[in-house]
Amino acid sequence: MHPSIKKLTAPRPTRRGFLAGSAGLVLGLYLAPKARASATGEGYAPNAFVRIAPDDSVTVLVKHIEIGQGANTGLPILVAEEMDADWSQMRAEQAPVDPSRYVNTAFGVQGTGGSTGLSNSYMTMRQAGAAARAMLVAAAADEWGVPAGEITVTKGVVAHEGSGKSSGFGALAEAAAGMPVPENPALKDPAEFTLIGGEGVTRLDAEAKTNGSAQFSIDVYREGMQVVAMVHPPKFGAVVVSFDDSAAMEISGVNAVRQVPSGIAVYAGNTFAAFKGRDAVTVEWDESGAETRSSDEIARVFAEAARAPGKVAEAAGDVDTALENAAEVIEADYLFPYLAHAALEPLDGVIELREDGAEVWAGEQIPTISRQAMGGVLGMEPGKIEMHTMFAGGSFGRRATPDSHFAAELANVAKAAGPGAYKLVYTRENDMQAGYYRPLTAHHLKAGLDADGNITAWLNTVANQSIIADTPFAMMMKDGLDPTSYEGSNDLAYDLPNTRLSWAQMDAGVPTLWWRSVGHTHTAYAVETFLDRVLEAGGNDPVEGRLALMREDRPRDAAVLSRVAEMAGWSGPGMGDKRMGVAVVRSFGSYVAQIAEVEDRDGSPHVTRVWCAVDCGLAVTPDVVRAQMEGGIGFGLGSMLHDEITLDEGGRVRQSNYDGYPMLRIGEMPQIEVSIIQSEENPTGVGEPGTPPIAPAVANAWRALTGKMPYRLPFARGAA
Repeated sequence: MHPSIKKLTAPRPTRRGFLAGSAGLVLGLYLAPKARASATGEGYAPNAFVRIAPDDSVTVLVKHIEIGQGANTGLPILVAEEMDADWSQMRAEQAPVDPSRYVNTAFGVQGTGGSTGLSNSYMTMRQAGAAARAMLVAAAADEWGVPAGEITVTKGVVAHEGSGKSSGFGALAEAAAGMPVPENPALKDPAEFTLIGGEGVTRLDAEAKTNGSAQFSIDVYREGMQVVAMVHPPKFGAVVVSFDDSAAMEISGVNAVRQVPSGIAVYAGNTFAAFKGRDAVTVEWDESGAETRSSDEIARVFAEAARAPGKVAEAAGDVDTALENAAEVIEADYLFPYLAHAALEPLDGVIELREDGAEVWAGEQIPTISRQAMGGVLGMEPGKIEMHTMFAGGSFGRRATPDSHFAAELANVAKAAGPGAYKLVYTRENDMQAGYYRPLTAHHLKAGLDADGNITAWLNTVANQSIIADTPFAMMMKDGLDPTSYEGSNDLAYDLPNTRLSWAQMDAGVPTLWWRSVGHTHTAYAVETFLDRVLEAGGNDPVEGRLALMREDRPRDAAVLSRVAEMAGWSGPGMGDKRMGVAVVRSFGSYVAQIAEVEDRDGSPHVTRVWCAVDCGLAVTPDVVRAQMEGGIGFGLGSMLHDEITLDEGGRVRQSNYDGYPMLRIGEMPQIEVSIIQSEENPTGVGEPGTPPIAPAVANAWRALTGKMPYRLPFARGAA
């Protein structure tokens, strides 16, 4: 092992050691709403730990993985606000994996996803901060012999004006730990906030990520650790018949080759040897149960299903009669490809297997389910597996697999080799070709208009694979319907008289997974571009036509649309060599409207400017909100223009790296202006809602400029 590697050796913290070794106040607050059964059958009581150290630092244990979305800043701000702490004294650490304490109340297990990190923690973390403050004040009042009501707390200083006494948090922490924990601590009026909603707050993870000290899974090394590389099946559903490892074992550094359920694992003393050994293994595969259709063949089947009756998910009025009586009928078919997540850090993790248990370092989004999967593989109670949640270099849904396939593979790698430390790291090719994509999806839409151009009917059928069927999240399905497959096509903001939304559940051997904004990533495009075309047919302006259709009970949709139109100076799509397009989407509880300005560069759209208005309730960290909108716009724009995962005629994935699956280049990133609607509503998601509107806004602008609408994405395939 190279000498420098030892410097990166991860410590082995334990929850018990963390609590026992912390001088001062360690606050455990059970401040949960009424408990409900979890997806895995485990009971729970949400908990927020606040640690106050003698040096006045306040550490918040964050129950959500930090994948760049700002969890390690947003949750500590809530605590700091109610404690009246100074931001400079705040710290963040990942909470241990303990679903009984650190549950995500949005979906009943400890995990991160669905843009729920801040929203499900908002009141709990504020209560934690308020309780800590009350206990510090009680301790000061007791020590100084003064009434608690006369004590103030300002920027981390507890003071009593009459006696002139003051103290930092650290000096009072030990005494505060003996005070009763208030059951219902008083919370601030939002008008008194100084940190929540404030500008210029430095992210708590910024320094570590800037100076290189931040620890990601890929940085973790253990004494005697072996690096493991995988040979996965070339087609989804293929299984190993036999393998020849003789050439691999001749490579210096390769220690062993083992078969595991997901393929062949190559163990080596370093990454280079592991990858060379992997390439030297010869495998015979049984492809009798594999998916051998091309993606074009799968797409044809899905498209046919979308044009046939599906299972009704939502209906109002009599859409068939309305279409029969319409003065004009407009219809369109859309096709959306499989998409990879392509996060910068590929899947990776470290496991240290011992006779009496195991320890894991990984960037897992749903550690509750991952730990159960590992326990099943290793024949251990989940409680004997200690998991450390590491920083992750992006995810976009990739690290939140309901079947925990990577965690299970990591456990199988250790099981096949016996006690020891193992790092499993995917290459980019593993990450891109081993499956788990945004589902390929077909939409069929049809609208009827009367003689005056008013919409009289709206029909939408969606055909795709279910992400959650036969997973621990199947409990989200109702009456055989997967809401994540068509969300955004239902509960429209528009007041339409006769509507029907149907869903056709499709089968394919390609593993699918939620992708940033899940169903909204395709439904927003289909709904908003089709609506644009229908409005134009009726002689209506894209913005004014939408506003006229908005339901009275959806004023927040109308508000973001009006705001973005004002920002862009909207007076129509425009004239000349630049045109504008608009889209408005509600997703994950937030409302986002975007207007994109587009020009033609060599037959392709170049987006010059984007205006974005967002209503996400109370914006706890406005800088993070703006950053997430900007990132979501870039993410959605890149996929719309460039990206698709395709299978060849034998069922093999063609794309393997960024050369075939390109990311948005810096020169393609538009100038972006974000406006946050002021709100007193509780905060809602921002990690995903910036993505859905950008593709339809660009497509609408492109149609205004060229008369062409891409009905098949990415743009290069559907522009004609």
